[in-house]
Amino acid sequence: MEGEVKVKSLKKALDILSYFSEKPLLGVTEISTHFGINKSSVHNILSTFEAAGYVEQDKESGKYRLGMRIFNLSRALGDNYAITKIAMPYLQELANRTGQRVYLAINYQMQVLYLEAMYPKASFHLIRNMLGSREELYCTGLGKAMLAYMPAETVDAYLTRSFHVYTDHTIVEPDKLREELGLIRQRGYAVDNMEREFGIRCVAIPIHDRNRKVYAAISVSGHATFVTDEKISEWAILIKEYVMEIEKRL
Repeated sequence: MEGEVKVKSLKKALDILSYFSEKPLLGVTEISTHFGINKSSVHNILSTFEAAGYVEQDKESGKYRLGMRIFNLSRALGDNYAITKIAMPYLQELANRTGQRVYLAINYQMQVLYLEAMYPKASFHLIRNMLGSREELYCTGLGKAMLAYMPAETVDAYLTRSFHVYTDHTIVEPDKLREELGLIRQRGYAVDNMEREFGIRCVAIPIHDRNRKVYAAISVSGHATFVTDEKISEWAILIKEYVMEIEKRL
């Protein structure tokens, strides 16, 4: 249960800031319409966030995007988790060996929370800022890898939700999701087959703590034309090796 909101104006401002996680570029009119707040109030809130570095205005469109202050906060969040420092050298090795993006994430309030991302050296075209961002469990490799090893009652409660269809490959039916989670447990890894974003596939494996509870997950992600079934099988073995090393140090 959420706590009592004592400063409603602050809650309103934070809701607007959170909205940027859904749409990276937003205008005053769009925000005003979405939240039912007059434009002058929205403008004042955005101006305050801009002055503090939490948003910045695009000069061409006049719309706003998240600023570097948010990036700094997301880095600080990642640094608070011991797994980030433990995993970073392994993530970099994995990125170099696969030539693809590698992500580290945890489950936060039944969503994927990205803590770290690594890229193969000299592959700046692959850089995609995900740090601190959230995604859904049911349609991402990282999310499904963690969900598959959660307690049965937790999974049961989660599957009572309604799920958004992102692509033609998104699995939203509870029975099919249960089947998918069973397959993940059977083979030891999860696959995102363009379920969240068309053209992107990934393979992910969960990380367990010393009590064998799901602690986090690692994924290798890339364009579907390159991430073939053969590559997925090959990378799953590789990821598992690094996961085992990380788990020894938790």
